[in-house]
Amino acid sequence: MNKIKQLLRFHLQGASNRKIAILLEMDKATVNRYVLLAKADSMQIEELLCLDDPVLEHRMTGGNPAYPDKRFEEFTKKLSYLESEITREHVTLKLLWEEYRVENPAGYSLTQFRYHFNQHSKAQKATTVLKDTYIGGEKLYIDFAGKLMSYIDNETGEIIKVQVFVACLPATDYGYALAVASQKSEDFMYALICCLKHLGGVPKIIVPDNLKAAVIKTDRYEPGINQIMEDMANHYGCVVVPARPAKPRDKCLCEDHVKLVYQRVYAELRNEVFYSLEELNRAIAIKMQAHNRKRMQQHPYSREEHFLAIEKPALSPLPSTDFEIRNNTSLKVAVNGCIYLGRDKHYYSVPHSYIGQDVKVIYTRTLVKVYNQGECIATHTRDYKQGQYTLVREHLASHSLAYRDRSPDYYITRGKNALAELGEVISFMFTTATVPPETFYRGCEGLLHLQKTTDPNLFRRACETALLHNQYRYGFILKLVESKCKGLEVTDVESAPPEHSNIRGKEQFK
Repeated sequence: MNKIKQLLRFHLQGASNRKIAILLEMDKATVNRYVLLAKADSMQIEELLCLDDPVLEHRMTGGNPAYPDKRFEEFTKKLSYLESEITREHVTLKLLWEEYRVENPAGYSLTQFRYHFNQHSKAQKATTVLKDTYIGGEKLYIDFAGKLMSYIDNETGEIIKVQVFVACLPATDYGYALAVASQKSEDFMYALICCLKHLGGVPKIIVPDNLKAAVIKTDRYEPGINQIMEDMANHYGCVVVPARPAKPRDKCLCEDHVKLVYQRVYAELRNEVFYSLEELNRAIAIKMQAHNRKRMQQHPYSREEHFLAIEKPALSPLPSTDFEIRNNTSLKVAVNGCIYLGRDKHYYSVPHSYIGQDVKVIYTRTLVKVYNQGECIATHTRDYKQGQYTLVREHLASHSLAYRDRSPDYYITRGKNALAELGEVISFMFTTATVPPETFYRGCEGLLHLQKTTDPNLFRRACETALLHNQYRYGFILKLVESKCKGLEVTDVESAPPEHSNIRGKEQFK
């Protein structure tokens, strides 16, 4: 869905389908198909871009972004053979295509065969390298400096090594640097968000190096973008196009800017000691401001002046809210009507009608959203308490609600509705108790069940007897019912035992 959103964004910006296919490394037919689907949708493209991924996937008939045609993979395997054969006398591309179609009946047509072969042949020929003409507000190069900086922990005295994030706008060579704890996704995303806020806008394209926090699969033609990075790009309305691996000229200005940061930040701060990351970043910000305001050698202006003139006006406005990292997972609704988010070891309720179904879950630092068939069925504030439950009353089944609503009043009311004497027994059970009321809940359930399965007159007599002798436990009334209250006319359960010569006690030994 992230690739589809990028595709739609380019379409809104007026890019042709062919250009979109080139930028996103997608097949043009696939681009055409998604553009037609978007146009045919009842929602506007701007509205589609605001949808969460599961909702958009459902509207766009599901599936992942298109990847290169499998026919192309088979074709590339034969390229070396085709190149050698075409040099032989009397061999033509049409002949090679006819042989190719015999082996691959579902392969390329003659036109496509010639096109791909010629494209490959042109790529093999030596070409001149032209200077890139950068456009203001179009690109932002980002990378981490190879060398680390450090500060001293004020409490432990430990020297803490930190990474330095470096960004550069190529049209004006305007630079930005920030020290962060690591190159992990959370720290990398924090640094990038701080950079965009510092610039006061968003470029059309962000060009990261092939670091793990941004790119999960390095590839010259189709790199795999980190899910978090793609979510960030969709939030800010830009696209991510990583630099090619082992091609430093793709981001040469950023590489040059790292060297400038070494000279104008690292070197100038080499004799200073810092005692927190915040203190270090304040010093870096001062040095980078001086660097950007310094007059350039071959131009009558500074980087900051150039940035304010041509770069700042071309940047897209920042969204009203900062980006939050969105994590995606698929979970199954358990029999208790909840999903279990293993990362926090916490349970979240889902409407009980979805028990047993697989759902998609998107969670950020503050929210947890649950989706089924493209519909948001539950939204919760994220809770980090392990082993706890976040429940919404409307999500629970009727018997679950009854169980959770248990209280002394609940059981007293049920008892009175069944039998007045039973209501009195349960009422005295709670009012005379010296232990928490939850102790008697099972006993109340037992009495209510016993009332349903016992002769009404016998059960009423058993309750009256229990009230007479101040015995309100389930076990006492059960024995009365089982004995059918026999012997109660002559036996007082609370009276002392009769005199008997066989009774032993300390008095016998006086």
